[in-house]
Amino acid sequence: MIENQPRKALFNPELRRRGIYILPNLLTTAALFSGFFAIVQAMQGSFEHAAMAIFVAMVLDGLDGRVARMTRTQSAFGAEYDSLSDMVSFGVAPALVIYEWALTGMGRLGWIAAFIYCAGAALRLARFNTTLGVIDKRFFQGLPSPAAAALVAGFVWVMIDFRVPGGDMRWLAAFITVFAGVSMVTNFRFYSFKDINLRKSVPFIVVAALVLVFVLVSSYPPGVLFGLFCVYSLSGYVLTLVQVLRKKPVVR
Repeated sequence: MIENQPRKALFNPELRRRGIYILPNLLTTAALFSGFFAIVQAMQGSFEHAAMAIFVAMVLDGLDGRVARMTRTQSAFGAEYDSLSDMVSFGVAPALVIYEWALTGMGRLGWIAAFIYCAGAALRLARFNTTLGVIDKRFFQGLPSPAAAALVAGFVWVMIDFRVPGGDMRWLAAFITVFAGVSMVTNFRFYSFKDINLRKSVPFIVVAALVLVFVLVSSYPPGVLFGLFCVYSLSGYVLTLVQVLRKKPVVR
């Protein structure tokens, strides 16, 4: 009886009409390819291209969800596919890039640091999937995996741009890798920007600020992007510290 259920499902007209939406999953596939491309480039020693590919994956990952919501093509398949793609692009790829660039000479400590990051990304994604309906959408619980990947990839990109050998920065690279991995599984809250409605009018100063950000990023992408994600990675800790200080009773 149970064995016949999958066969009956194939002939169910309602289930046959349910397909896979092309546009959002195409963007997810592109993000997955960017993460895979970053891994290949890292294995070939082209770390600058690997770091850039991770940033491309981050942009594509931000687009697929928005496109799915705008076109009303959300699906359980898309959510699962997006999570698996994120694990490759923002979990495995950054860990391998930073390991091949700087941590490989540290022996056991190097791959332990890379694994902490990789495990942190997996746990972060699993927690996000299981608490999606109960958390405050204005904040992420723990550092988002794309931001953690951008922090690691941005550091590699900046150091390569300054022609600094990875071996000379291995301890700092290990610290950043472990910091990003641990930050993903903390309970600190990071602003999600999801409450920003792009369809509503905004003050002119907001538009001017966005233009300024684009100009700064285009002037020196590796340094500006790394700086922005450094600030964002620390914002959760600063926000928590401010909340603790506000709740602390005043001693007279």
